[in-house]
Amino acid sequence: MPQPRHPALIAVRGEIVHFTGDPAQVGDSACEHFPDGLLLIENGLIRACGPATSLLDKLPGDTVFFDYSGNLILPGFIDVHSHSAQTGIIASYGEQLQTWLEKYAFPAEARSITPVQAAVEANFFCEQLLRNGTTTVAAFATVHPASVDALFEAALARNLRLITGKVLMDRHSPENLSDTSAAEGDLQSRQLMEKWHGRGRLSYAITPRFAPTSTPEQLRLATRQYHEIPGLYLQTHLAEHRAEVDWISQLWPKARSYLDVYAQFDILGPRSLFAHSIWIDDEDRHRLAGSGASIAFCPTSNLFLGSGLFDLARARHFGISVGLGTDIGAGTSFSLLQTLDEAYKVLQLQGQNLSPLEGFYLATLGGARTLSLEHKVGSFKPGCEADFVVLDPNATPLMDWRTALTRTLADKLFVLMTLGDERCVTATHVMGQKL
Repeated sequence: MPQPRHPALIAVRGEIVHFTGDPAQVGDSACEHFPDGLLLIENGLIRACGPATSLLDKLPGDTVFFDYSGNLILPGFIDVHSHSAQTGIIASYGEQLQTWLEKYAFPAEARSITPVQAAVEANFFCEQLLRNGTTTVAAFATVHPASVDALFEAALARNLRLITGKVLMDRHSPENLSDTSAAEGDLQSRQLMEKWHGRGRLSYAITPRFAPTSTPEQLRLATRQYHEIPGLYLQTHLAEHRAEVDWISQLWPKARSYLDVYAQFDILGPRSLFAHSIWIDDEDRHRLAGSGASIAFCPTSNLFLGSGLFDLARARHFGISVGLGTDIGAGTSFSLLQTLDEAYKVLQLQGQNLSPLEGFYLATLGGARTLSLEHKVGSFKPGCEADFVVLDPNATPLMDWRTALTRTLADKLFVLMTLGDERCVTATHVMGQKL
């Protein structure tokens, strides 16, 4: 498929907010804020970002202009953990992790076996991302190659930045969701990687679902591929629920911890992403940080399944990179704004705070760093890809009333992350193009 053509120059005006660093580490100076700002975009990339008054006079006459005055413009949101085939089971009642997988998740994923159904699910999933201002996502497909092809095709058609891969499971899973052997799963994964990795804005992720559903041989093969191919990702789940951790101790009685199982197979490393990571200790955190691995913080699903409360403060203490994941479909919203709302509450329950600046950092540059993509997305640094979301702080009567009483940028952002949802998304642009 040919790449989209870009106008020579695009100018975007509005209240611009982005981050050059982590506010939790360097304070408010990590945030660049232009109340009347201008983004200049050339060939899909950021050329300049600054006050509108200093940039407007330099525009050529044929510049394509978007005026979003009265709205906030931020880098496109980054969702570091989701499941494309589970959209249809959002709001499924009454279970915790293992029963929820058996009752809802596995049957939903089994429906992705045909290319037609997989395409329907993948296209709806990508449309929901864009409706919510998300322009980069790391997602699980299913065990079926058709689901991976469909998700990559849907993302490529919209020029989304996507990281995904075939789910690997060869034990303790339904027959219609199991690889017939570790070798078969590895072969299919390699074929998909060769077809899609590095094509457009697409990257492949080796995707063992979690340690209990992969034999030692499958984990060995997954690790081999991850280390053999430059730029590959590896994504899996870690210590989401107490019962899951207990299961691990039965399957690997000699392992020091759940994370130690992965470490024994040399799975930890740069571009390895561990979803949830709730029931871990400081030795685990030390190993994650030392390896360059990252964590996906998924507050809406952690609360919905009663899994537990993620300890962001300890992750920060050890220097682990953390991004936000919606974890559709145990997660209850595609909106990173609603995800931030739940993240704030999860941390409040532990006596921790999530400032609005830190929250929007996690949803943008923090997510990019988690995925080793900060040189491409997550900020308006010149040369980065021009993905951005336009947010209306007055999208509802309640937000309009509350925003009128704010005095600072932090106040305005906190209203958005507490009361906001997809209704706030005025527009989503990918590589400068409005979608």
